[in-house]
Amino acid sequence: MISKQGLPFRPISEFYKKRFGERVFKIPVSTAETCPNRMGLKSMETCAFCDVWGSAANSESQTLPLRAQIETTKEMIRHKYKVQKFLVYFQAYTTTFQKIKTLEENFDVALSDNEIVGFVVGTRPDCLSTALIQMWQRFNEKSFVSVELGMQSLNEQTLKFYRRGHTAAQSLEAIRKIKNESSVDLGVHLIFGNPIESDEELIATAETLNDMKIQHVKLHHLHVLKKTTFEKEYSEKKFILPSLEEYCRRVGIFLSHLSPEIYVHRLAAYAPRWEELVAPAWTADKMRTHQTIVDYLNAHDLYQSKKFQALKPYSVEQTQVIRPT
Repeated sequence: MISKQGLPFRPISEFYKKRFGERVFKIPVSTAETCPNRMGLKSMETCAFCDVWGSAANSESQTLPLRAQIETTKEMIRHKYKVQKFLVYFQAYTTTFQKIKTLEENFDVALSDNEIVGFVVGTRPDCLSTALIQMWQRFNEKSFVSVELGMQSLNEQTLKFYRRGHTAAQSLEAIRKIKNESSVDLGVHLIFGNPIESDEELIATAETLNDMKIQHVKLHHLHVLKKTTFEKEYSEKKFILPSLEEYCRRVGIFLSHLSPEIYVHRLAAYAPRWEELVAPAWTADKMRTHQTIVDYLNAHDLYQSKKFQALKPYSVEQTQVIRPT
């Protein structure tokens, strides 16, 4: 399946153009100050890959009030990309690890600007409640609401390696719960490239997401930042990172089995604070990495949904039994 832009996958920009009639850019903001892992709830530890900024893209604006964060970043994006419509992206840490009333107030602030056409919420599978989903649905009935679920993997061994603190079963149940109790746009985050990942796992993950009918995915590659658990483990040579070519190969396997109905946010991670990047070095070059993956897919005649076929829904047990013996 080739996109309207000639890409070997369906970029999320096509969905936004179809939904809103023109280009829409995200405004990343931060309102949460922590997450369950950092709080040490249930003996959890900070995710092995997460730095002190909690995945925030624009750490320098985190201390500003929400309205100021929105206005500052919006004008920067407008000047650079000449766009008129925006989505507020509640990105850093775990946004839903806050009181419902606080969340509702923040969402109201985000939508008080006429140029804001909706909001996006990044969260975890173990930070959901019926009250939260019902609130999302209320906002979704008058605006656009998208949820990005950071499940990262459907393999239990991998989740322990990442120190996520939640299980694959919780991820699948979270997807079901959101879809059963609301009509919000739903996508997931995945991290590829860990040492114990198999090709069968990539295929099974794609097929599971197909059958659960999510709307979009965001891909990241395993990389190491300073002041993280992974920095220490990587320096002690406890694991190795994939080459860019190997990562391209894994993306190709996943995308070729992914439904043509699912949109793709990105193909790889990006480290905006270069001084904090340990490895691999290509993580710092966003456009080169993206183009290398696209070139690899084209050169190997790989594209989204090439090997797609509708299958019966996978059980949690099936998603874990995906390693060669």
